[in-house]
This record gives sequence, structure tokens and C-alpha cells, in this order.
Amino acid sequence: MSITYQLEGSVAIVTLDDGKANALSEQAIAALGEALTRAESEAKALVLTGRADRFCAGFDLKTMMSGPGPATALLRRGSAMYLALYGTPLPLVIACTGHALAGGALLLLTGDVRLGADGPYRIGLNEVAIGMPLPALGMELARDRLAAHELPRATLGAHIYDPAGAVRAGYLDEVVPAEALLVRARAEATRLGAFSRSAYGATKVRLRRATIAHIADTLEADLSSLMSLLGSPPA
Repeated sequence: MSITYQLEGSVAIVTLDDGKANALSEQAIAALGEALTRAESEAKALVLTGRADRFCAGFDLKTMMSGPGPATALLRRGSAMYLALYGTPLPLVIACTGHALAGGALLLLTGDVRLGADGPYRIGLNEVAIGMPLPALGMELARDRLAAHELPRATLGAHIYDPAGAVRAGYLDEVVPAEALLVRARAEATRLGAFSRSAYGATKVRLRRATIAHIADTLEADLSSLMSLLGSPPA
């Protein structure tokens, strides 16, 4: 995946664009981690966005289907990336440019503010529908961020939402015309970036510490369970 990084004033803009569905490969996960580290060192806020009509399709299926070793390694590295994004002391604004399925929907759940482009887009955790259990990381982020009344439908029911429905469910905070999405995201990032970084970061720790600690503490056991449920021994 091609990942570009731009610093515009005090806001870092990170764009996912592999020219296709924006799948999360090992290379993409590593590049996202490097972009986050750079942003934390020089920016006051971060905007994460995708290319037109495609935000993120989740984990690279070719790797996921290539065997338990590569699949487990990808899930382990991806989980670390999600937790880093979810816990970053920087304000994280996500500008969802289009479809966001499975791991792409999880990326939405890591953001502090989630803005979505208006359009015929599909957003949701479709793991159960494609024969995979939802990992504990996905379940806990969903439990934290989605509306309680929508949680069973979004997880057990693998329901896919349009942008307006994604707002009601809790994947998005607001739907914006596609042409205004990045402008609105930059403005929101600038607003949040003007807050005291120490106050913002400390408050985020208090808000998310328990969820992050639980996911980290149970990650290896969950990966083992997941591989067993999928019919393969863990790596």
C-alpha cells in the first residue's frame, strides 16, 4: 500500500492509497506505525484518510489465507497498530472516504472524531458473514465505540451500514459531502490540536486504558483461540 505523509501546519495528514481496496498488508501496517511515530514527534493532531471511494478493506486476505503462521503474524502486528492508534496522545481525526469493512471498520473505531464521506458506501464488521469469528480486539473496540443497542446487530449480525446508518450505529460521528471531507477533517484536527497535549493525552488514557490493557493482556490467547476456530494450529 502507498502511504503518504504530509505536515500541514501543525496537522499531519496520512493517506492510504494502494490504487485498489486499501488492504492492510504487513508493509502497510509498518508504514502506518512509522507515520504515527513521526506525527507524535512533530504534529499536534493527525488526520487519517484514504483515496476516493475506498477507505480501507481490512487485513490482506491473501496473507490471511496463506497459512496460520502468516495470518497470526499479520493479526499480531495489526493489533499492535490498532492499539497504538487508539491510545495515541494526539487527537486522531479519521476522514473515511468510502468503503470501510472488517479491519477497515476497526480503523474507524480507533479515531477520536470519525467523519465520513456521503455516498453509496458500505461500513461494518462483516467477519461473521465471511465465516470468521470477530477477534476480541474488534469486539472490545466495538463495545467501546458503538451504540449499545446496535452492538449485537453490528457484530453477531455482521450488519453493513450506509454512512447515515454508520452514524446511528456509532462508526461515524458525522457525514460530510465528499468534496468537503478533508477540509472539515483538517479543521477538526486543528481545533483539537489547540488543546493542551498533556491534558488531552492524560484524559484519553483515563478513557481508554482499561480497554487497551484488556486487549493487550488477552491478545495471545485470543489469537490461539481464533486460529483453532478457523481449523489451524496457532503459529
